Parts: sequence; structure tokens; C-alpha cells
Amino acid sequence: MLSARVAKVNENDGPDGPLAGLRVLDMSTVLAGPNCARYLADFGADVIKVERPGGDGLRNMAWKDPRDGVGLWWKIVNRNKRTIVLDVKDPADKSVFLDLVDDTDVLVENSRPGTMERIGLGPDVLLERRPSLVMTRVSGFGQNGPYAERPGFATIAEAMSGFAALNGEPEGAPLLPPIALTDEVTGLAAAFATMVALHSNIGQVVDVNLLETMFHLMGPLASLYAVTGEQQPRLGAGLPYTVPRGTYRCNDGGWVAVSTSSNSVAARVLELIGRGDDQRFATFEGRAEHRDELEAAMTAWCAERTQADVLDRFTTAEAAIGPVLDMAGIASDPHYASRGAIETLDETPMQTVIARLSATPGTLRWAGRGLDADGDEIRSGGW
Repeated sequence: MLSARVAKVNENDGPDGPLAGLRVLDMSTVLAGPNCARYLADFGADVIKVERPGGDGLRNMAWKDPRDGVGLWWKIVNRNKRTIVLDVKDPADKSVFLDLVDDTDVLVENSRPGTMERIGLGPDVLLERRPSLVMTRVSGFGQNGPYAERPGFATIAEAMSGFAALNGEPEGAPLLPPIALTDEVTGLAAAFATMVALHSNIGQVVDVNLLETMFHLMGPLASLYAVTGEQQPRLGAGLPYTVPRGTYRCNDGGWVAVSTSSNSVAARVLELIGRGDDQRFATFEGRAEHRDELEAAMTAWCAERTQADVLDRFTTAEAAIGPVLDMAGIASDPHYASRGAIETLDETPMQTVIARLSATPGTLRWAGRGLDADGDEIRSGGW
């Protein structure tokens, strides 16, 4: 049963989304924290983005829209939010901020642990003013522990979580992901944890961090090491327990990705590449034992055919396969189009809401707004 608090929010269901009436102060910067608030905003929460003077660094990070000079990161990560500039070290701006807190349901922040306490905005102060407040704190390493006060970035979490150690060729260097992977998944984890806290109907602190979010993505690898001393090796695109598995080049230069993570699918793939009668490959263990032979066979089979032919044969056989798509391929892919996975918001195409709810869907209302765009309105009228 929903808590009284979430049920109260849901009384306002309508065109504004299932979280209409939920008030969120987002004073976090760059990616993971703002992503958390973005997911809440996409489903109707009223999110006020609080920026320090000069604005969030995300406004000017990486690519800018050549039509208006606005950062593309900014447009997507801070969509559906109102904006105000406040210097919380200034007494007048701090007073405005605290007045907002008095009517806030969720506060998202990602300062280095101890910073909020030093400026008089720690949980002791804020929860005393607003006992029902959920204070979601996103950090590099968590709010306590020997690394807590270190600068925390996604790259460091990817290195220290075990993730980078698994990526790359067997004799090559550990590789980091070429996207903001940790920030994206930590934003999701923080949004989930925030909703759990809201469901509890108890004001509290939510401690989410980059390192442990990535560590959770390691699945049973920590358990494996603890009970057997075994570590998963670096295998390029391969997995130790699924063979063949990886990306394979076709004779027209196109690439495909193949997975055989069930015995039934593996049997179909082996039949396609002419190894269906070999009992050595009938089990996961057998296929893993003969990894090199099977991977060579898969590589050779794809290399003799066009990408379209490989995809067609696999699809006909109901075996798992997909083309390796870049953004140009995604832009023209019929499945993405049919699902409406890309929406145009304020003339900028971007990913739509992350999950589809049949009765209370999320919506895109506006892209990330200008610096202090709603400042006067918020200062004069609060929420």
C-alpha cells in the first residue's frame, strides 16, 4: 500500500504526470545528481534547479547546439526544471533557499561530504525545519568512510569498482567507458532510492554514491572471488560463460553482435555456423572450454557474408543478434522510430522518458532553461 505521502501526490494525477505536486530542489551539479532530479521531473515533479552564480558547469561542457549556443548536455539533463541562481553563502539568498526548503519534499545535492554541514545546510538543520524532507545526497564514495571526502568522479568509480579491470583485450590496458556511464546509472539509482524514501513517509537522508552504484553492476563477481578466489578475466567483448559472444565483422564492413546466453539459442547459432552436431559444444561448460575454436568459427562465418545476410539468417533461425548501430543508424532505425524513443523538445531531438507507464506516463515539457530564467518568479512567490 502506498504511503500517505505518495498517495497525496497521486491525488494530483493528470496531464502533469504521476508525480505532480511533488516539490524537488535540485542544487546538485553536472550529471549524477541532476539526472536523479530529471527523472522525477519527467514524471511531473515540480523541480527547481538551484545554481550558484555563474551557473552549473554542465551549461558549457562538451557540445553546444550551433543554432542557439546552448549545451546539449544541459538541454537534456535539466529539462522540465525551473531555474534560479542563489548563492547560499550570501545571507539573503540563503534565506530564500531556506524558505523554499520549508515547502520542499526532496532536496538533491552532490557537494563533497561535509560541505553542506559547513555552510549550515546539513541534515540536522534542514530536517529540523522540514521533518518530512527527503535529502538525497549523491557523492563519489558515500557520506562516510576513509575516501568520503575525496573528489569523486565517474572515471574514478569506474576504475575502483572493478568495471575497468574487465574491459579491454586480454593483453591490453583496462578500459574506461566512452560515455558518462556511472553518472547515468547513479542518477537512476538515486531516483529509485528517493522514491523508496518517499514511499516510507519518513523524512531521512538518502546516501547514494558513484562507487557503490558501479560496484552493484558487477553482479556475482564479488561473491565469486569471496568463495572461490576466481576473478573474471578480461576477454574483450567476450564473457567467460557465454560462447560465442561478441561483435563480428561482415564482409561488407558492417558489424553484428551475437549472444548465446541460453542453451536453446546457442543450439540455433551452432546449427547456423555448421557446428550443431558437435557434442563438445552442447553445454555452457563445453562451449567455454573450446572458446577459441568457436569464436574462430563465428568470426569466419560472419566474414563470408554481408551484414544483411547474417542478420536475416539469424532472425529467421530465431537466434539473438543485432547490428552494431552508431547514432546515424539509430536515427534511421525503424524500431526506435516506432517506439518514439527520440522526441523533439524545443526543436532539439533527445531521448524520451526512460520508462513507459500505461496510465500515468511521463512527459517532456521544456528543455534545460536559461540561467535564472525563473528566478524572479520563485523569489517573489516561492513554490
